[in-house]
Amino acid sequence: MKPSMSKCPVCGSELTVIRLHCDSCDTSLEGRFANNVLPGLNEEQLDFVETFIRCEGKITRMEAELRLSYPTIRNRLHEVIRAMGYEPGKDEEEPEAFNKKRRNILEELDAGTISTDEALRLLHEKEE
Repeated sequence: MKPSMSKCPVCGSELTVIRLHCDSCDTSLEGRFANNVLPGLNEEQLDFVETFIRCEGKITRMEAELRLSYPTIRNRLHEVIRAMGYEPGKDEEEPEAFNKKRRNILEELDAGTISTDEALRLLHEKEE
């Protein structure tokens, strides 16, 4: 199956999706549908992905722009990953002790018991 096009190959204008079809049950829907490049994501998740891309994947920039904590942004990212049909962290093979220490540092940061600078120092210390 070929991916859908979003631009007209003749004039370059935005294309409109007017028909959707299910091969499994042979149902067709006709109307005017948004040309979604990431099907399966709701509007809030698409906004999150747009912000993530605009911030070049830098969670510190997302924290400032969205005024959310690191754990909240991480959770929303995991929701997007799951909505796309993947399991977050599935391919990661970090030692459990490292994960626990990292989680504790992030929880302390979220609780306000350590500063961002201190958390960054501790996290980088653990990576080396």
